[in-house]
Amino acid sequence: MVSSLEQYQASFAVESGYLNWASFGPLSPIVQEESRADLELLGSGRPSSLNLVVERAESAREHIAAVLGVDASGVTLQPSTTHGLMQAAFGVTGGIVLSRDEFPSLPVAVTRAAEALHVVEPQWIEPDALENGWVTPEAIERALTPATAAVAVSLVDYRSGHRADIAAIREVIGDRLLIVDAIQGFGVVEADYATADVVCGNGYKWLRAGRGTGFAWFSERAIDRLTPVFSGVTGTDVTHPMTQVPAVVSEARAFTVSPYDPIAHARQAAAVHEVREVGVAAIEAAVTERVDRILELAASAGVATITPSDPARRAGIVALKPPAAEVAPLAASLANAGVTSTTRAGIVRVSAHAGTDEQTLSLFAEALQAFAASRAW
Repeated sequence: MVSSLEQYQASFAVESGYLNWASFGPLSPIVQEESRADLELLGSGRPSSLNLVVERAESAREHIAAVLGVDASGVTLQPSTTHGLMQAAFGVTGGIVLSRDEFPSLPVAVTRAAEALHVVEPQWIEPDALENGWVTPEAIERALTPATAAVAVSLVDYRSGHRADIAAIREVIGDRLLIVDAIQGFGVVEADYATADVVCGNGYKWLRAGRGTGFAWFSERAIDRLTPVFSGVTGTDVTHPMTQVPAVVSEARAFTVSPYDPIAHARQAAAVHEVREVGVAAIEAAVTERVDRILELAASAGVATITPSDPARRAGIVALKPPAAEVAPLAASLANAGVTSTTRAGIVRVSAHAGTDEQTLSLFAEALQAFAASRAW
């Protein structure tokens, strides 16, 4: 019998050479099928068809909660990861510890909150305080002050591929709020998400669900402490006709603005359900195997990396960091071999998924060999 993992891996129909999952995940077959079916349903004009699509989108909350290991009542559907992070950042009163080298969504959200509300204080961890750009519990502990109300961190760093130890971070920060950007790890690595207070993500990368499939989970502590600054009609118990503006509810949906896109979140439901069927642990094991291979190939070609060697401290991203003068030649060698990657700020980033095939790894190996040969001249 074909295992669920093997069926899952067989669903990766991307062209060989695709090592850019950290940037975008080409849509899975089941997501494409779901989209086509739901568009037909919404085109019918039948109330029953609309309700069916909406119900499938609502099931996304249940599937997300199951993967996170939390109660679904705290899960909100968002247009993107950034929307959820903005809800959290603008809701804090006090200092927020975070690295300047985080993906821009977090620094921008915290800075805008500070500028607009004057009750939020960015407490920056400077790049020179981090080894290889890794945000560790020790680095966070050094940055804490009595004014710190929250800590914000990426589960998996988009530049280095380092996976934060959020359970250890919880230990050092006490009962301060912990805000986690999980987009580079959700669905492909297991994590103790329940130790956090806000977890945000999106399905357009590793889940293969397309854009518009964001989410944010809020713990009871987060709901109690955060101010729902961007709280729209969906954050109330509004009735019609409305004689006065109703109060914000004391629930996670207080951190929403308007009704979600049912098509987008129906895609999300299909994608996360598929992950649940296979199991995150099985997907993580397959990703780990491929990342091990990539690290071995890089080492054999003499290409330095800044991604942790310990599988528990990484996910699907591998950051290749040759000397500055060799970054462009390495990127060119990969492109010439048909390998899709991302080059940014002196780092060539490749990212493998559970369905990354042998042909892709062979193309990567050939590119590294060509690059290494060019070095000899």
